Amino acid sequence: MSERISSIERITNETQIKLQFAIDGEGKSEINSPVPFMNHMLDLFTKHGHFDLKIEATGDTEIDDHHTTEDIGICLGHVLKEALGDKKGIKRYGNAFVPMDETLAQVVVDLSNRPHLEYRVELPSAKVGTFDTELVHEFLAKMAIEARMNLHVIVHYGTNTHHIIEAIFKALARAIDDATQLDPRVKGVPSTKGML
Repeated sequence: MSERISSIERITNETQIKLQFAIDGEGKSEINSPVPFMNHMLDLFTKHGHFDLKIEATGDTEIDDHHTTEDIGICLGHVLKEALGDKKGIKRYGNAFVPMDETLAQVVVDLSNRPHLEYRVELPSAKVGTFDTELVHEFLAKMAIEARMNLHVIVHYGTNTHHIIEAIFKALARAIDDATQLDPRVKGVPSTKGML
């Protein structure tokens, strides 16, 4: 099996991002962006998904964190899709529940080539520190589109905004890890269409 690794360099007038991603990693991250809260979330994502992730990013955070957060989501979705290659032998579906104190988050993934985000999340606070929490939706939406995955994010309950977002990112990692696993029973692509 070839290594499931991909990288991207994306340069716009708003952001400059270099990102490398390995599906079959060791949970190692080297994340350097001007959005500290996202750095923290992506570090958790890497650890809980057993991925390897390197990010070097700069952006117009003097305006706000929107462009940098969104573009990291675009890049991460792109490299996930590229690293999966032809998707032969993968489980395709993944599901994870993650509790964090009073919060219970669930993420369900289908690596279907049918991009969609279903986001059933109520965040009690508009900010965590300086981070605008509405950007969680933006990040996930762009990641789902670029990865061409069907992504359902459901928070069953929770009252602490930081806990809710952290549980989402941990569950996202574990669901993607589940869906990208190779299943020896799967011959070819796991679809009656013959392609994903």
